[in-house]
Amino acid sequence: MRRPRGDGPPRIDRVLETAVYVEDLDRSADFYASVLGLRVMSRASRLVSIDAGDGSVLLLFLRGGSTEGTPFPGGWIPPHDATGRSHFAFAVGAEDLGAWRERLAEHGVVIESEVTWERGGVSLYFRDPDGHSVELAAPGVWPVY
Repeated sequence: MRRPRGDGPPRIDRVLETAVYVEDLDRSADFYASVLGLRVMSRASRLVSIDAGDGSVLLLFLRGGSTEGTPFPGGWIPPHDATGRSHFAFAVGAEDLGAWRERLAEHGVVIESEVTWERGGVSLYFRDPDGHSVELAAPGVWPVY
């Protein structure tokens, strides 16, 4: 249920999309599908969209492939791009952390860091093929999670 606006701005429900920029779409899509078990929803020459669970989408953009913007029959997507390593987190159950440690090890993915937060949450950090910092975060990381 949506909260009424009141005196403030309209409510934001959640982050819907997270985008990272990659050098090789197939390599990155394979990593997220095979290692993390996420479902590829669509592929194009400059973009792969991945179901990141609970109505959220991970967008893999080919680095440099969206600098001109993209026209569509229904409108236009403004240009965007980024360089360097970024960070994002997937929400996971605390009871699944052991299974995630095992799965990452089975796929040769090194856990770069493990943090236990003051609220009791635990985060596992590792790198994707482009060096982006990926976090698996169990509840207790933030006051809202």
